[in-house]
This record gives sequence, C-alpha cells and structure tokens, in this order.
Amino acid sequence: MQKLFEHPFLGRGFRPFFFLGALFSVFSIVLWASIYSGYLAPPSFYFDPISWHSHEMIYGFALAIVAGFLLTAVANWTGGAPARQIHLAGLCLLWLLGRIAVNTDLGLSLWVIVVAELLFLPALTISLMIPLIKSWNKRNFIFLSLLSILFACDLWFMLTEEIKPLYIAIMIILMMISLIGGRIIPAFTVAALRQTDIKLYQTPQPIMDAVALVSLIFVAVTIIFFQDMFILFISAFFSSLIHLYRMRYYHTLKTFADPMLWILHAGYFWLVVGLLLIALSGLNIFTLPSIIHALTIGAISTMILGMICRVTLGHTGRHLKASKMTVVAFFLIQVAALLRVFGPIILPDHKMTLISLSAFLWAVCFIIYLVIYTPMLVNKRPDGRET
Repeated sequence: MQKLFEHPFLGRGFRPFFFLGALFSVFSIVLWASIYSGYLAPPSFYFDPISWHSHEMIYGFALAIVAGFLLTAVANWTGGAPARQIHLAGLCLLWLLGRIAVNTDLGLSLWVIVVAELLFLPALTISLMIPLIKSWNKRNFIFLSLLSILFACDLWFMLTEEIKPLYIAIMIILMMISLIGGRIIPAFTVAALRQTDIKLYQTPQPIMDAVALVSLIFVAVTIIFFQDMFILFISAFFSSLIHLYRMRYYHTLKTFADPMLWILHAGYFWLVVGLLLIALSGLNIFTLPSIIHALTIGAISTMILGMICRVTLGHTGRHLKASKMTVVAFFLIQVAALLRVFGPIILPDHKMTLISLSAFLWAVCFIIYLVIYTPMLVNKRPDGRET
C-alpha cells in the first residue's frame, strides 16, 4: 500500500489534478453537448442542466487545474515539501467525492450533497495555508482569500441555485489569471526570447498589477448589483483598458514563433476582449450569458491549456517545446472560443450547430492533452530527479 502512494503520479499536485481536470472537462463537455443538442435527455442532477454545466466547469474542471497549479507552485514559492502521496491522494479523493455527489443521482439528501461538494476547497486552502504561513510568504496570502471567496460562492450556489455566485466565481478565477499572468507572462516571454538572442528585459509594473486586480473586483461587484446598467459598462470598459495597457511590456508581437508563449498571450488577450464584451452588455448590446464564454473558453480555458502543457513539460524535466498536436490543440481552443462567442451572434439560426461544434473542438483539445501528456504525468522524470 505504501508503494502505491509513492507512485510518481502522486509526487506533485499538478500530476493527478491536471489529469483529473482534463478528463473531467471532456466528460462534462461531451455530456453537456449531448444534452443541449437533444441526443440525451437531461439526467436527474441536483441542478437544472444549465446550472449544472456552469457549476461543474468552474468547480469541477477549472478548480482542479487551479489546485494542481497552486499545490505545485506553493512548494516552489516557499521551498517546502509539496503536498504529495497520502496527502495529495486525500485531496484528490475529496475533489472526486464532490464530483460524484453532484454528477450522479444516488438518492442522497440535499445536505449530504452540499457537504460532499464543499469538503474539497477548505482542505485545499489549509494545505496551501500551512506552508505559506510557515514561510511567511505574505505575497501569496491573496490566494487563500480568493479560495475562501470561491468556497463562499459554492456554498451560496449550492443552497440557492442562483447564477450570481457563479459569475463571482468566474471573476475570482480571472483575478487569479490577472495576478499570475502579470507575473509569469512577461517573465516567460523575456526568458524565452533572450534565448533566441533577442535582448529584452522585464519591466515591473506593480502599480498597474494592483490596479488591474482592483478593477476586476469592481467588475464583480457591478455584475452582482448593477447588471445591464451603465455602471457595468464603466467598470468593465476601464478594466479592459487597464489589462490591455499592461500588455505594452509583454512583447506579445514577438511571440508568434513560439506556441508555448503565444498561447499565454492569447489567453490574456481574451480577458481584454471578454471584459470589453461585458462592458457592452452594460449598454444592453449583448446579454451577459451570451458573451460570458469569451471569459470562460477564451481567457480561462486558453490559459489553462497553455499552462498545463507548459507545467507538465517543465516539471517533468522536458524541453518547453510544443509538439505539432499540441499546437493543433492551441489553435482549436481559439476556434472553439470564437465559435461559441461570436457564432450565435453572427448566425443565430445555426446556434445549436455552432455551440455543438465548439463543444466538440473543446473536447478534442483536452483529449489531445490527455493522449500526449498523460504518460508524462504518470511516469518518473526522464532525468532521474525527484518527481
């Protein structure tokens, strides 16, 4: 039994959680597309199908990837031992318990479903909090606050089935993208381009980083209290401009030759586009549900796909070079986002077909990840270093 927990798969948080998140995303999207297109009758979930789809893509798929990234990153930030073996297996089990409770009809009472769903986030937060506090890594305490808000939103949704807490949860994940993206995108870009003899330097912009984060908080507040109102236009429009302005030092136009770089820039740029579309919803040009996928598929999923490929390669001791099929996945996730966001707007008569095609392309992207990267996740590093 002890040897089972010593398997490389449980060596670092990214290994099981990237695998589980990608696998679950394929399952969820295929099931949702089948229900939406009428091939399957809606199963007897606790939620209605739309609420289930929204909740599970946030708290099933995205949260699994966030967990894998943060569990791996915190060990690097603090220099402490990573969550691994029995500890990591326990976290995976709690995540899986929530997915079983929400995605199957076992005849469980409401309170049992709610408790099963809510166990994972506190356990994850405590797992991150202990090494952060021990090392007094104050810079990253913010992630504990963001995870706590995600927990509160999950509780709010589970008890009320209101859509507002899911919008807030999306904004929290976007705050993580803004926060982490502001650190890693310029750093990774400058480091990679300097290896090609392009002399570039990072330009710290801490004030803009803080302003960008605060702007997203204002967008979240206006979505809750002032949806479809002019104040939402103001908050989202200025947040879009702020995030675009941050990119002036990201050297985006020099990244097109390196897919491992441009995919991160594409994800960040989708954040700019998504915020602009939210602003237009404040003018009643679009409805918020019709354009939210610019943020979920465009920003969140593009960034996730780029990061899980990069982290998997880097933390398993491999060269940060995208394979041909990885590049195909990077392009297809862009097509999936464009079809889902703009397809129904341009061709409303073909809405069902376009949404189904977008879902199919999404599934292909993460199937490509699973096929190429699962052997890296489950096996030891080829350089012999600790997994």
